[in-house]
Amino acid sequence: MDGRVTDCMKKVVITIPAYNEERTLGAVLSTIKNIMSGTRHSWKILVVNDGSKDRTATVAKENGAIVASHQRNMGLAETFRTEMRECLALGADVIVHTDADGQYKAEEIPVLLHYIDKGYDLVLGSRFLGTIESMPLMKRLGNIAFSKVISNITKTKITDGQTGFRAFTKEIAKEIDITSTYTYTQEQIIRALRQKYNVIEVPVSFVARGGRTKSRLMSGPFNYAWKAGINLIRVYRDYEPLKFFGRIGLSMVGISLLTGLYLLYTDVIYGNAQLDKMVPTIVLASVFFLTGLQVVLFGFLADMKK
Repeated sequence: MDGRVTDCMKKVVITIPAYNEERTLGAVLSTIKNIMSGTRHSWKILVVNDGSKDRTATVAKENGAIVASHQRNMGLAETFRTEMRECLALGADVIVHTDADGQYKAEEIPVLLHYIDKGYDLVLGSRFLGTIESMPLMKRLGNIAFSKVISNITKTKITDGQTGFRAFTKEIAKEIDITSTYTYTQEQIIRALRQKYNVIEVPVSFVARGGRTKSRLMSGPFNYAWKAGINLIRVYRDYEPLKFFGRIGLSMVGISLLTGLYLLYTDVIYGNAQLDKMVPTIVLASVFFLTGLQVVLFGFLADMKK
């Protein structure tokens, strides 16, 4: 759907990943069109249908959106990569990414665009700086944990590293490759900050989920905790390999040294007779020590290549 074109205005593509979102997508698209029609931007809406089994693609087309479809469900990261290719093919100067379930307010899209106009490259809609109407406790804790990890890695205060509501320039889309197989949210932030792009968080609202009450990404709190924990480990592994492997390696070396002190104590107190019985422990301590050194070395090598 095209909006009003004004000379020298940036071309905006609002992109929405959607998987079985026929109940909410129509209202989301209608609201976006009403909001964007009141702005001075040239704009289009792109919906990437990630293998939906319902009428998601049909609803998107009926509401004037451009639709790109996966033949099967590929997940958030691959859908985001498709979004970037399609947005750049459409000639986007600015890309606004939002969700299909209506939890982010279309009325706040112009707020994100305002900061792009002020010269920022990546504008993040932070729910934790704004208002949160509804968010499960486990997900809230997971979001806080992710944000702390990203802040630690980038040395920049990030309050909402998981937000799906963001605007960014075509340069971000072109230059930052998303390699994750799970999500794009943290990776884009980390790479943007490391590549010295201007990043800012702005307060946004996060309302109760429309159309359905259960997230498609979280089948339960324990499932979310497991996936979030694995992803946190992946983030540290990929972006702070020296810290990640160094801590593992040094822990192994530490265990071997403590074992060595215990063996020394045994030798002093009980003599060689008792020590002879602990040959397996000596071997195990040696293996821990050598393996730990190798893991630390691997961390150094990985850090040099990142």
